Amino acid sequence: MNEAITIQEAQEMVDQWIKKYGVRYFDILTNMACLTEEVGEVARVIARKYGEQSFKEGDKANLGEELTDVLWVLICLANQTGVNLTEEFRKNMEKKTRRDSTRHLNNQKLQ
Repeated sequence: MNEAITIQEAQEMVDQWIKKYGVRYFDILTNMACLTEEVGEVARVIARKYGEQSFKEGDKANLGEELTDVLWVLICLANQTGVNLTEEFRKNMEKKTRRDSTRHLNNQKLQ
């Protein structure tokens, strides 16, 4: 599978996987806890790879895998709550552009 996947396709793929292999979605609170756990795993890899901590024996060092685990659970939550991530992402980009079109360009800390 080397083709680009749209956000909508990803939402559909996760939904189909859950229906075929996952029996059902975990409840929303469980998925929220899972999302928090997965974000912690991203933080662990970043702290060890880019920060001052070292890897422990058995630590996973695959940032891409951990980020994808976050994406998976995020998509599950979107599917469960009826959020169309494509539309919400589009609206969010428009909001950020309106609000921040010059803010970062004029931020002396970023120069």
